[in-house]
Amino acid sequence: MGDLLHTHEVAFEGDVVTKRYVDGKQGGAEREWRALHLLAEHAPGTAPEPIAFEAGVVSMTRIDGVSLRGRDVGAAQATALVEAIGELHAAVPRPVVESVPVRPWQREAICDWVLQRATAWQPRDPLADRVVKEGLRWLESWTPGESGVRPVFGAGDGNLANFLWDGVRVRRVDFEDSGRSDLAFELAEMAEHVSMWVEGEVRIADRFELSPPEERRLDECRKAHALVWFFLLSHEGPRNPPGTFRRQVERVLATLGA
Repeated sequence: MGDLLHTHEVAFEGDVVTKRYVDGKQGGAEREWRALHLLAEHAPGTAPEPIAFEAGVVSMTRIDGVSLRGRDVGAAQATALVEAIGELHAAVPRPVVESVPVRPWQREAICDWVLQRATAWQPRDPLADRVVKEGLRWLESWTPGESGVRPVFGAGDGNLANFLWDGVRVRRVDFEDSGRSDLAFELAEMAEHVSMWVEGEVRIADRFELSPPEERRLDECRKAHALVWFFLLSHEGPRNPPGTFRRQVERVLATLGA
């Protein structure tokens, strides 16, 4: 969700980056600070190092690299991206993960949000209206339970802009939506994020070894995230190319098998 919202201001001074969170992003600074400490302890070098924290403001080290969003993500970058994601999810031990608060916009929250948007939907055109109808049908039948849940520390917000390539490896920045999550949900969020396909498909989910229950959960979570992006993109702005919403309509229908 953070992809479409201005949540913080960033300032650079030498090798120090300072993020100042706006009032509307409740808890964002605290989540960022917690994530930086966890990764510094359990996976040093994968993210910025924490420097200082005060109310709503986080200072951290600056890391080299260019954002993968808007670039031609080749084989080397894609492999490094998958390695970075895998390292992030494997880094924090499970007992520690279980002590971390659940990340924002987990399954229940996004399903409630989709239901609200679907209920308020005004007829638009046959294909888009069909997405809403089929999406509601699927959402009402989804009872995921705990099958396929592998607890991990989740960074939140699968925007490709949050991954920096330095020519050798990929590292992650921006942890304002981080917290306890599960592997299938995190992979689904990244796979369906608009930045992963709007300028050329970047396939990541099928490069992870998942159990059959995790595969099923991944497929279902992808449907939920695809519906989120259907509603987010229904009012197209300048950030994405013209026709992005129409492409998303087709993606959602294919994902739902409708």
